[in-house]
Amino acid sequence: MAAEDRLRTYRGRRDFERTREPAAEGREPSAGQDAGGRGGGRPRFVVQIHDARRMHFDFRLQVDDVLKSWSVPRGPSSDPGDKRLAVPTEDHPLAYEDFEGVIPKGEYGGGTVIVWDRGTYEPLSHDRRGRPVDFAESLERGHATFRLHGTKLRGEYALTRFRGRDGEDHWLLVRKGAAHRAGHGSPDPRRARSVRTGRTLAQVAADGGAR
Repeated sequence: MAAEDRLRTYRGRRDFERTREPAAEGREPSAGQDAGGRGGGRPRFVVQIHDARRMHFDFRLQVDDVLKSWSVPRGPSSDPGDKRLAVPTEDHPLAYEDFEGVIPKGEYGGGTVIVWDRGTYEPLSHDRRGRPVDFAESLERGHATFRLHGTKLRGEYALTRFRGRDGEDHWLLVRKGAAHRAGHGSPDPRRARSVRTGRTLAQVAADGGAR
């Protein structure tokens, strides 16, 4: 399926005359660029903190030519004992990796966004015989493992789909193996700083999202 088709829901929910979010045909970061751990030809990931109607983290993995996205209310954790709910959302364009700013009130997802972490990841999914499985296929099957190489998040993680009490498909995002360092869990989102500009949510809001 073409990226334009995958991004139909994304485009349909936004008025690009009002929001600074990238349109589907917007600039896409080049595969070789290196910022915040990116580069080397690996697929990219980004974690954004989104102070919308409810504060949450947006976890996004590049799969082919889009960013597959999940809303993680409590954010990714470095503690393997934490099982973090991850609710799937619409695919986003690759250019969204760099988006940081204020989505106008009344627009879909209205609120402030910062780039909390970003980098590359290694797909690690295998079948029962130990053979590598295409990452998009592993997501379709409902279980995908990967190793993050970010500024803040590093190590092996897994996304696993399950059927919620509401009858909808949800996912769990879990750190695998040993914790990366002391101080497990996720940061206080209101004190967290952008890996792109060093700003907090409050500073981005005060600046009107400029930069």
